[in-house]
Amino acid sequence: MVCRRNQSLKEEFDVTTNETDPIPLAGLDDYMERGIKEIISERPEIEAILEDYDIGCGPCTVGQCLLKDIMEVHAIPPEEELEMIRRIHQVIDPDSPFKANKIRKKKSTQKVVIFSPPMQKLVDEHKFIKRLVAHIPHIITSMDLGTEEGRQRVLDGIDFIRNYADRYHHAKEEDLLFKYFDEDLDIIQAMYEDHKNARNHVKNIVMGIETRNWDNVITNLSAYQELLTDHIRKEDDILYPWMDRSITTAQVGTLFSAFNEVDQRFGDAPTRYEKFVNELERDYQSNEE
Repeated sequence: MVCRRNQSLKEEFDVTTNETDPIPLAGLDDYMERGIKEIISERPEIEAILEDYDIGCGPCTVGQCLLKDIMEVHAIPPEEELEMIRRIHQVIDPDSPFKANKIRKKKSTQKVVIFSPPMQKLVDEHKFIKRLVAHIPHIITSMDLGTEEGRQRVLDGIDFIRNYADRYHHAKEEDLLFKYFDEDLDIIQAMYEDHKNARNHVKNIVMGIETRNWDNVITNLSAYQELLTDHIRKEDDILYPWMDRSITTAQVGTLFSAFNEVDQRFGDAPTRYEKFVNELERDYQSNEE
């Protein structure tokens, strides 16, 4: 079942000003169907407006979202979302009949997101992946591809990535979670692309170990760290909250049961990989002392 809001832009934002006149949005219609990176390149002021509402489209590496997607996937209180729309409209069509009221600066507060049980499972799995990814610089500086022990240390990390991060975690997303949505959405396609690029980095790392190519291993380990760090941030901060707001209570229950079935198939593997990350952290901590 595909979960998408069917309201048009005009239906969603056809509200009135203090003077009870409808806010004209005609100037936004074309822009809503354009990519956010293209819009920011053309009108940099819009990036600054989005940043005022904690929407970091400028530095984001996805870059495929349409402007209308930005409005949908980011959880912004309705009043602030309307203010943001007014400001963007002012940049796009300054000669429009209306003038935006004085905009109240959004208070800088930390967003607290309460996830549904299945989504929380994915967020918790991210925590272990982030702990491994955080130690990639240590792995790079201490690795010794000239010895069997040194090569095995890197391969142990690759085993975690391939089995826990990919076959266990990413498979839950690709085979289960994403199926509840239109997989052609740019933001979901971007997640698939990240998964694909991560797998390619892993293949290159293994090839580098087999050929004793240090540069290849280091380059792809660093690239994997950068990719996964940004990928997890996008999922935790943007994708998961949006998906959680979109799925029904019944779908939450079905998804949670499906995730539990995956857990049962993998048996004690997640526990073993948790132990591996704990040992890795202890080893590097003791080395630093």
